[in-house]
Amino acid sequence: MTTQASPVAGRLTRPSWRDPRLLIGLVLIALSVAAVASIVRGADRTEPFYAARGPLPAGTVLDESDVVVVQVRVADGVYAAPAAPPWGRVLSRSVGEGELVPMAALVAPEAFDGRPVAVTTARPLAEGIGRGAIVDVWLTVEGADGAPTSTLVGESLVVDAVQTSSGAFTATGSETVYVVVPEAEMEGFLDALATEGELSVVGLAG
Repeated sequence: MTTQASPVAGRLTRPSWRDPRLLIGLVLIALSVAAVASIVRGADRTEPFYAARGPLPAGTVLDESDVVVVQVRVADGVYAAPAAPPWGRVLSRSVGEGELVPMAALVAPEAFDGRPVAVTTARPLAEGIGRGAIVDVWLTVEGADGAPTSTLVGESLVVDAVQTSSGAFTATGSETVYVVVPEAEMEGFLDALATEGELSVVGLAG
């Protein structure tokens, strides 16, 4: 009687470092790690840009004292950066404290037609009205019947500066507000200032 031999199980062999499949797997893992690291580095990359050190009203001629350098991640060419300092250029709109200085708000001096005009107030200024604030200017005159009439003579004007003066013979100091007036409104505004009456500078709520 013939006895059939049982098949012998093959012995498992430990993979060799020379195994192409192992080498390919290691290469793929290394490439994946490098790609993830590159994406993380790109996402965390920041660049230096200029931000307003304090409120900057329209008409400000920028210099180094007006700004601070901050590291942020924004699109190139949108905001002023140390690579192309904007010194000598003029802000065409107000920039708030800490706000990045937008390139679109910077113009050549001859392109900005607003000029600061001094307004001496008849009433104390509200708290918070300072450089960069937006205000309205009202003129109050007394009519023939003695009744006062108030007229808006300057709307949404930017404050360039506030000056307070006091003297030994005055109970309270007077305040002069320098507001930036566009050239197109200058004639009417100056006519209003020359009118006998009281001027009030009123801040916008909020």
